[in-house]
Amino acid sequence: MKIIYQVEDTLNPKEFKDILNRSTLGERRPIYNDERIEKMCTYANLIVTARLEGKLIGISRSLTDFAFCTYLSDLAVDKDFQHKGIGRKLIEFTKNKSPEAMLILLSAPAAVTYYPKIGMKHFEQCYIL
Repeated sequence: MKIIYQVEDTLNPKEFKDILNRSTLGERRPIYNDERIEKMCTYANLIVTARLEGKLIGISRSLTDFAFCTYLSDLAVDKDFQHKGIGRKLIEFTKNKSPEAMLILLSAPAAVTYYPKIGMKHFEQCYIL
């Protein structure tokens, strides 16, 4: 199984919506609003993908200034490929593309226990408006 990890300049909205659904992240994203999905694809400035024979099986979609912070907004791995280290590699690849910046994310409820296992610190000082 040769998985290719790479930064991609663009992201097809249909392909993005598909991986969100295949990862269960679609339950918490506006997948029925094509305009919002398209904006999510257009304005993300650090898109790291995991592809197997060209098929998107994982994605890390982030917003970053490449100096102080990188907000990893979406980390999605196809359910059929989870528990194989793909999410961890996507995070590592994302961090390596912006090494000076801290990597920040909000965890999906089902993934709260995952992030400490890969070395991320939990902070309670998060606010959402």
